[in-house]
Amino acid sequence: MLDLTNVLAGPYCCYQLGLMGAEVIKVERPGSGDLARQLGADPERNRAGMGISFLAQNAGKRSVTLDMKAPEGKALLKRLVKTAHVVVENFRPGVMDRLGLGYAALKAENPEIIYCAISGFGQDGPWKDNPAYDQIVQGISGVMSITGDADSAPLRAGYPLADTVGGMTAAFSIAAELNKSPRGAFIDVSMTEAVISTMGWVVSNYLTGGVQPSANGNENMTSAPSGTFATADQPINIAANRDTQWESLARHLGRADLLENPDYATREDRKAHRHALRAELETVLTTRPADDWTAELNALGVPTGQVMSVPQVLETEQVAGRGLVGDVGDGLQVLGSPVMVDGARPAPHGPPPVLGADNASVWTELGLSPAELAALKDEGVI
Repeated sequence: MLDLTNVLAGPYCCYQLGLMGAEVIKVERPGSGDLARQLGADPERNRAGMGISFLAQNAGKRSVTLDMKAPEGKALLKRLVKTAHVVVENFRPGVMDRLGLGYAALKAENPEIIYCAISGFGQDGPWKDNPAYDQIVQGISGVMSITGDADSAPLRAGYPLADTVGGMTAAFSIAAELNKSPRGAFIDVSMTEAVISTMGWVVSNYLTGGVQPSANGNENMTSAPSGTFATADQPINIAANRDTQWESLARHLGRADLLENPDYATREDRKAHRHALRAELETVLTTRPADDWTAELNALGVPTGQVMSVPQVLETEQVAGRGLVGDVGDGLQVLGSPVMVDGARPAPHGPPPVLGADNASVWTELGLSPAELAALKDEGVI
């Protein structure tokens, strides 16, 4: 795979496929590279071109530098494409065509190339030329309008949701195309459409049920009691979505009286009176800690889980014990694949690359001599 991408959606796509076995060559701008190299919470790493934002989704890749505006750079990319199966880019629509390196040009070099273009809105339409970052897509897609509650909405998700969903969508689309014979396709991934696709229940309730989407905080509007509840120490989520789960919950809390209350007789009744019901349940839940309720209610088949911080969940026996976080050298820890394959978790085979770390090996594999490499470096092409 040739990873021509920057920051998150594209790099995340290529990282996921790299974890599953793809050889990923990251093609970066000479001198600066991926913008993510300068982003993150550690200023020293940013200055060194190894920002934490870059480290998060580039482990195991090879890095070469290439000026794709220079004639020699264009020629080198085309030579590299002849050896590749996949090209991924997340420039604005039309940029690669203007460089003479769009799908048609690269397909002429390699008819079986799978070319994936990730953008904010897609390759056509009235918004196609608008710049789009995660924050912009979260707002336009409708996500922010339904996140938070009546007082806090619109609210963005607490991580780059649109970039990540767009990258994952691109990854499975590429995987599907790799299984076709003969290969060769142009994949147009719109981050906005990818995010809207994940909102299937919300969209369908509007299109089919006529329900105007709204921000409901921590309440699951499809059932009740289903949401976030206070305990003696920290919040828990309870999802008593089935009648049997609701009945088990009420009895275990010593509130069997609620089962006789007509306000809570059916799912629809409980939804209509969800806030009053939550208050009733919290009179008991707040008397004991979250650990107790989580263990007891799960044992009864009532889905329950603590509302944890990121450090808390990473330290749990469940997550840590399954090896989601791995060391790639020099004490650097990164996330591996979110899936297990035959009992093993795919993990990067090396650390994130220093900018241009693989220039000599990759370009030599294409047949360039040391003298040619030196000249290209002097000219700023690599």
